Amino acid sequence: MIYLTGFHAIEERIKSGRPCGPLLVAKPGPKARSLTILANEKKIRTDRVGTVELDRLAPLHRGIALAVDEGGFGAEISLEEFLEGLENDSDIKSDVLVVILDEITDPHNYGAILRSCDQFGVDLVITRHRRIAKHAETISKTSAGASAWVQQAETANLPRAVEELKKAGFWVYGADMEGECLYDRDLRGKTAIILGGEGIGISRLLRESCDAMISIPSLGRIESLNVSVAAGVLFYEAMRQRKKT
Repeated sequence: MIYLTGFHAIEERIKSGRPCGPLLVAKPGPKARSLTILANEKKIRTDRVGTVELDRLAPLHRGIALAVDEGGFGAEISLEEFLEGLENDSDIKSDVLVVILDEITDPHNYGAILRSCDQFGVDLVITRHRRIAKHAETISKTSAGASAWVQQAETANLPRAVEELKKAGFWVYGADMEGECLYDRDLRGKTAIILGGEGIGISRLLRESCDAMISIPSLGRIESLNVSVAAGVLFYEAMRQRKKT
C-alpha cells in the first residue's frame, strides 16, 4: 500500500473512479474537507487519524492522504488490449498518439511527461516493467493527478512493443537532436513517439526500429532540452497538426 498526499493527486484519483481508499484525514482544513465530501460522494471510506499515525504512514502529508494499491497508481492497460480496442471499435478516432518512454528514470520527469500527455491528448504511454512503486507518490504529485487518467502499459520488451505497433499501422519516430525538424513530419494518423532516458537517449535497438528521427528546432546555446520539456513540445505539435485538419 502507498499513500498519495498531493491535493491534486488525491482529487484526480478519486474522480477517476479507480479503486482507492481509505482517505486518511488528520487536519480537516478547507481543502481536506472538500476532498472528504468528494470521497463520500464516490463511496470511498474516510478515516480520522492522528497526526503521529499519518506521519508514520505518509511523511510528506499535508493533513490528508489517500491509500492506493501499489500495483496500480495509473490507468493501466495492456498493449494487446489497447490495439484490440483500436481494431474493434468502428467509432475510434483516426488520430492515435502513443508515447514510448525508454529508461526515463527520474520520477519528476515521468510525472511531468504524464501531465503533458493528459493535456495534449496522448492515448497511451508504454514503459518497461521497471517502474518502482515507491515513486508513485512523486509521479502522481508531479503530474498534478494526471497519472490517474493517462492510459499506461508496461512491457518487458520495448522493441517488440514497437513491432506490434508497426503491425497495427503506426509510424514510429524517435526524438533526437540530430533528427529532422518535427515540423516537416506528418504526425497525424497512428503515430508513436519514443523518448530516450536522461543523458543517454534512445537505446540502439529502439533507434533501429524507428521510421525516422525527429528533433525540436531551437536557438539556445545549451545542448538540449530537458526530456519532460521536449515531450511537451513534441506532443503539442502532434496535437496542433491534428487540430489543423
